Amino acid sequence: MMDKSVVTGTQGGVRTVTLNRPDVLNAINTQMGADLLDALREAERAPEVRCVLLAAAGRGFCAGADLREQTPGETKVGELLRTRYNRIVLTLRTMEKPVIAAINGVAAGAGANMAFAADLRIASDRASFIEAFSRIGLIPDSGGTWLLPRLTGMGRALELVLFADPVDAAAAERMGLVNRVVPHDDLMPRALEWAGRLAAGPTRTYGLIKRALNRALATDLEGALEYEAHLQEIASRTGDHREGVAAFLAKRPPVYTGR
Repeated sequence: MMDKSVVTGTQGGVRTVTLNRPDVLNAINTQMGADLLDALREAERAPEVRCVLLAAAGRGFCAGADLREQTPGETKVGELLRTRYNRIVLTLRTMEKPVIAAINGVAAGAGANMAFAADLRIASDRASFIEAFSRIGLIPDSGGTWLLPRLTGMGRALELVLFADPVDAAAAERMGLVNRVVPHDDLMPRALEWAGRLAAGPTRTYGLIKRALNRALATDLEGALEYEAHLQEIASRTGDHREGVAAFLAKRPPVYTGR
């Protein structure tokens, strides 16, 4: 029996989704692409899941697309992006639950951009990132052209994609590509700590926050203000808002249910 290309598990409201092709640095082939999308969509639907942790087995996070499945000039790359990578990235960005990526090693090409699509990124001090596309005559995909300028600014983004040089964990933190860098052995404990905190929080509110910030990136101030008012009306009617106010007035820690 073949090992699963994506392994999942849930504890304390945290769904861990682990890329599991360590022999090829978790390069994404047809099976893994389908399995990962299924795992993310299932986590999105499951009411017991209140935070998603995207992790990887072995010494690398994700080497990007498994190029052994492609033939230059013959593979319909646009269709491949539309049916596989674009759906994965959109699910990560629009899922109304927090998503954390724990980057244990190299994240290259689509693998890097998949990590950048997560809401928060915590990296091992052994991690590295490379926008490798131009090295093989391709443009950044899997959301890279949208994500990178927003994380680093246009100048840094162009530097990353034109030169296609590797960036170590410390440099990635300075650029804003990751939120934290930790010693390698502390990566999963710290990532699980973050995930546990978020899983215990007001899940519906977190989803509305993601919705608001995604919308704000593509609108003007007036539009953002109006959308904030719309979403705040929704947030104000949640059980978690009522619990938060009650806990504040009673001077006790809130107990959120994600509703």
